Amino acid sequence: MSGTMEARGILELVDLTLLDRSASEEDIASLCRVANEQGTAAVCVFPEHAQLARDNLGEGVSLAVVAGGFPEGGESPEDISLAISEAVSCGADEIDCVLEPRDTGDFPGQEELSKLIAMREASSGLVLKVIVETPMLEERQIRAVARMALSTGADFVKTCTGKRGPCSDEHAEILADEVSRHCLLFEGAPGIKLSGGISRRGDAVRLVGLVMSRDESISGAGRLRIGASSLVDDIVGGGLGRN
Repeated sequence: MSGTMEARGILELVDLTLLDRSASEEDIASLCRVANEQGTAAVCVFPEHAQLARDNLGEGVSLAVVAGGFPEGGESPEDISLAISEAVSCGADEIDCVLEPRDTGDFPGQEELSKLIAMREASSGLVLKVIVETPMLEERQIRAVARMALSTGADFVKTCTGKRGPCSDEHAEILADEVSRHCLLFEGAPGIKLSGGISRRGDAVRLVGLVMSRDESISGAGRLRIGASSLVDDIVGGGLGRN
């Protein structure tokens, strides 16, 4: 693949993210202009910025809303359900929601299952991305949470918020393995969202390559996303043909 095509392919996977409660109207409008110009998969914002983002987005760019607590997830299924329902009413196309880890021997358990069911039901058939917070978990827990999220109907399992640790190569590979396994056993084609400290084109290309080396069908914006705030600047600022 040529350098230009490779860069364009990365841009088409990006959820261009601005999660700042104090962001101004111009900040949100500027975010949407970049998304429209560069053809990113989505923009990702807090619920209070959703309507403004919707008003500024062109066709083909989805509106992803973080709901249910960020960077810490909601404390109860009821809280999560209410928050997601509010995000849906704001016109969201996609929901990003943290499944908060617990430092107990029974994690993940019934409490997490109840939260995941609430996420899926409240998101009303929209694209649901469950944030696993991989930096806080051991491999066994990551695999268990991913399997539980996928079994309850998550469309994407997402590595992390980036606020409590970055996305690692190992974690990207683990989630790719679990998505691939799920597709072998069940109907549907869920995906992965790589997020957390991905600000350079080289990092994005490497992580995407790791995922696809595990399962080459995990590709395209329908199954693979990159959550980032400054990655687009690195790609575009350096020129789309940069190696």
